[in-house]
Amino acid sequence: MAEFIKIYPENPNPKEIRRVVEVLKKGGLIIYPSDTVYGLGCDITNTKALDRLARIKGVKLDKAKWSFVCADLSNLSDYVRQIDTATFKILKRCLPGPYTFILPGNNNLPKNFKKRKTVGIRVPDNSIPQELVKGLGNPIVSTSIHDEDELLEYTTDPELIFEKWQNLVDVVIDGGYGGNMASTIIDLSEAEPVVLREGKGSLDIL
Repeated sequence: MAEFIKIYPENPNPKEIRRVVEVLKKGGLIIYPSDTVYGLGCDITNTKALDRLARIKGVKLDKAKWSFVCADLSNLSDYVRQIDTATFKILKRCLPGPYTFILPGNNNLPKNFKKRKTVGIRVPDNSIPQELVKGLGNPIVSTSIHDEDELLEYTTDPELIFEKWQNLVDVVIDGGYGGNMASTIIDLSEAEPVVLREGKGSLDIL
């Protein structure tokens, strides 16, 4: 059964962050708050954890469209080909924030993502995932928690999330009520930006 760990986004307790980071390092799956909906994630470099995540989501690992959650833009050159100034300005203006940007991947992508031409980059405006990524030393692969209820697409109450997911993951972080609107997804991998999903992030930035 998963651990249910309370962490306050205004001032994340370093001890609790370390506890969750240890779980990630051992190949655990976590559910954590972001600046949009609650996310389900694992260490980007841990194949066993990625396989588990794929099984839970019912997708093939090489087909999974998950985003890489980074602490800031400094990780960008690790996974993304060189981008032009206009693209970088958009990223700088919007991140951290409720956006997922699709960018051209480079040859340094972790082995499970090598075949990808593009990668989704996310820097949530929430100190909990930011601190987790810093503690881990590399991004977390992440996907949103969808609900079967079509009217309530995303569960916002951490206690209800724990009830539903406690036997599937290793840690559920209670970071307060989540949002129920996912991130805005913008493809910046081609010459012109393309909006793939309109979510919480405003489109005025384009």
